[in-house]
Amino acid sequence: PSSSSFTWRPASLLQRRRRNDSLSLSITNLRYQVTTMFSVALRQCARSAAVRSSISRASPRVFANASAIRSMSTTVEEEVLASDAFKKSCYVAIDFTIAEDATVYDAVQRFSAYDIGALVTTDTDGSIAGVVSERDYVTKIALLGKTSKDTKISEISTKSANLITASPKDSIEICMGKMLSRDIRHLPLLDDDGKVVGMLSIKDLVKALVAEKEKTIQVLSDFALGKGGHFGSE
Repeated sequence: PSSSSFTWRPASLLQRRRRNDSLSLSITNLRYQVTTMFSVALRQCARSAAVRSSISRASPRVFANASAIRSMSTTVEEEVLASDAFKKSCYVAIDFTIAEDATVYDAVQRFSAYDIGALVTTDTDGSIAGVVSERDYVTKIALLGKTSKDTKISEISTKSANLITASPKDSIEICMGKMLSRDIRHLPLLDDDGKVVGMLSIKDLVKALVAEKEKTIQVLSDFALGKGGHFGSE
């Protein structure tokens, strides 16, 4: 967008804090609900397994059932990786890098145009220099009376020495742990060569975590009810 038509209206710091507190509470409630559903499914599975164990002692299908249980266990234990969560987001085609000598205004335009909240900054050699986020703009520009057009990104960004990143091969649980432990909402994904290959948001991880738990609960519920391919019946 052109400078004449672009308008940035940052939320107040209090609004940001309330939004972060609300997000933390939502994640906590979500974890509790998922854990409760998971526990119920496990108890149902255990009861059903005990009944099936007593019945199958004299059944010629016992070995097939044992094999099916092992197959179910493998299905349940499959990890969802950071790369999986990123591929399901709507930001796969976006370039998440920006030169650190660009102005903060340039970064804000990118935030608005792509509806994202953070960018990885690069130096003159193209190497990773740090990360800049909406939070940096609010706390270091808007509240301090500076102007985004006269301030370089390097003046407000988090430097690479303090940068928290993840590998595409990391599980979503590991990524979530990094975010919550450092109170951040965005996590750059770097490949083995240190190249930026994506950016995960807390929203991406919550969606992936919910989908993973729902799949696990469904597998356990089907097992408890004797449905699907695990026992050759519907």
